[in-house]
Amino acid sequence: MNSGARRGGFTLLEVLIAMAVLSIALVAVFELFSSGLRGLSASDEYVIAAVKAEAKMREVLDEEKLEEKSWQETSDDGYRFDVAIKKTDAERTEMLPVDLMEVSLTVSWTRGVKERSLSLKTLKMVNKKI
Repeated sequence: MNSGARRGGFTLLEVLIAMAVLSIALVAVFELFSSGLRGLSASDEYVIAAVKAEAKMREVLDEEKLEEKSWQETSDDGYRFDVAIKKTDAERTEMLPVDLMEVSLTVSWTRGVKERSLSLKTLKMVNKKI
């Protein structure tokens, strides 16, 4: 028998190196998976905030008499709404029977230590006060 011949199987060093490479690869995969979940969670929060902001904007625009004002309110589930209504382009509408009102709405919420916000802005024509 040849004394230089190797026996079948792996040495302890080869097994340890293979385990180290495998663990590094698994950590990288888990890190990607966890960042994907964080992104999905943030996306879900923005969708919820957009739905709430659109509902609040419809509520504001449905008011019978839209006039210049601003206010802030907080929902039961922690979303804060900042609403501002102001006249815009007064020089362009001075000869018209309508005013152009700009409605700005910002919804803000906190998750963990980060404060996030989403803003909507629109215009609405209203009859001038006589």
